[in-house]
Amino acid sequence: MEGISQPLNAPHRPPAREPGRVHWMELFFDLVFVAFVGQLAHGIHGDPGWPEFGTYLLLFFPAWWAWVNIVSVINLLPSLTSRQLGIAMLLAMAATGLMAASAHEAFGDRAWAFSLANCALRVLLLLLWLYQHRQMSVVPSWRIWIYNGGTAALWLIAVFLPFQAAVILWALSITIEVGMIAISSRLGTQSGLAGINVEHAAERLGLFVIIVLGESVFTIVTEISQDWAPDPGLAASLGFVIVALLGWAFFQYGMGTLSSGLEHLRERDDFAGILQTTLLMPFVMVVGVTSIAAGIATAIPEPFHPLPWGAAISSGGGVALFYSINAAVSLRYGQNPRSVLAWAAPTVAAALVLIPVSTEVPAVVGLASVVVLLALVTAYVEVKARRRAR
Repeated sequence: MEGISQPLNAPHRPPAREPGRVHWMELFFDLVFVAFVGQLAHGIHGDPGWPEFGTYLLLFFPAWWAWVNIVSVINLLPSLTSRQLGIAMLLAMAATGLMAASAHEAFGDRAWAFSLANCALRVLLLLLWLYQHRQMSVVPSWRIWIYNGGTAALWLIAVFLPFQAAVILWALSITIEVGMIAISSRLGTQSGLAGINVEHAAERLGLFVIIVLGESVFTIVTEISQDWAPDPGLAASLGFVIVALLGWAFFQYGMGTLSSGLEHLRERDDFAGILQTTLLMPFVMVVGVTSIAAGIATAIPEPFHPLPWGAAISSGGGVALFYSINAAVSLRYGQNPRSVLAWAAPTVAAALVLIPVSTEVPAVVGLASVVVLLALVTAYVEVKARRRAR
């Protein structure tokens, strides 16, 4: 009983936190955030059209941008104690939970709740970035006030407006935030990334992808539990193999590339590359994974009917997004273009071909074709990796 043996008047120290490791409260926050992603993803099940895809992206990106900002500021605040981090994550979870609950009607009666949740996240970010500025930054604080304070005000005003007017302020807020990051080299704010903890950044993104893939498995399990029969079971099994192969590709090869690539960019002071590969490119990859899961979920109830066009785009297009963004990240990290394009180009091309094919053949045949494609690219990369090892 180590705690009892301490003197009663001993100073009570805050729980220890390892800045290079992801804290449990960060993972707790991610679970709520992925619940929000899952809520949105239901909108692209079935036969989504461009309005449904557009709605998904428009609602997802503001939340994603807040998530990566929270990840970034926590990464750049090694002095943040475990308690301080825990309080910040609980507040972020409350805002994200409200966002998830309002997702289905965010373009309708619950637009005010979606606006309020985004406002709360940006107020939290304002406080964290100001704290980070006081601790170690030499960048003028007015940029922080505009980046999160100004946009928080826009989201707050949107709470009291009808949706048609509120969505204009949503777009303006995101434009300001993304625009300030895009011109950060001119504003002199990129130098703050010199203190980025590569281990934390890589682990944080990897663990988030685990949860997203887990959400995809949960979607498959939910669908098969509603139609317990051999035919849907076959489609669900193929869907599980697809998700497993995506996970194999990312965690067997992608994580090593991520860690070494971020270190490579930091050594070169390539802060634009760090921003691109940690803020923007992972968003596209997550969209790809959730789209694939939506296509699989649509196939399970009617496995021997062709997929509708929307589901075919979700399935084949999701695979194309996943591998194209992995290729783009690899190239940005300085890998040999010939070796990257050798697996990326044929995989992306074949995935795009599968879109029209999946509308003409039974859904299980389309899923089996995706399995074959992913198995071939996995085998190719495995062989190349073993040859390099020898």
